Amino acid sequence: MSDPRNLTGVWYGAWTATHPVYPNSFIAHLVEAHGQVSGSITEPDLHRRPAIFRAFVEGARAGPEVRFVKQYDGSGRLLHAVLYTGRINDTGTETDAQYQLELVKIHTEKTTSKSESAKSLARTTKRASLK
Repeated sequence: MSDPRNLTGVWYGAWTATHPVYPNSFIAHLVEAHGQVSGSITEPDLHRRPAIFRAFVEGARAGPEVRFVKQYDGSGRLLHAVLYTGRINDTGTETDAQYQLELVKIHTEKTTSKSESAKSLARTTKRASLK
């Protein structure tokens, strides 16, 4: 039987945050094999349209626990890494995560949704505050 929490798929989301991180949306293409997670994420650059930010993802999932690094590739002004740690729900449709941006820890509540169809767009909420 396949694990419903497998992260493989296309994930759509939109998030909000407080300064210094601004609200944005994303599309993540993830592949999970034997607990290892890889893929790519794109986000629109809201300040230089029609530019986009591109990032690569490398990490792992063990049961509901998810941990990965999103590394921006520099093509859209960003070249830093972001560490994500969190959990995926039992049905494999939502994640709740915290992230660490460079050396500034930002606490979040984040929900993302996975979709099997490119036409469906799920809503994601992310609240961040510097601690």
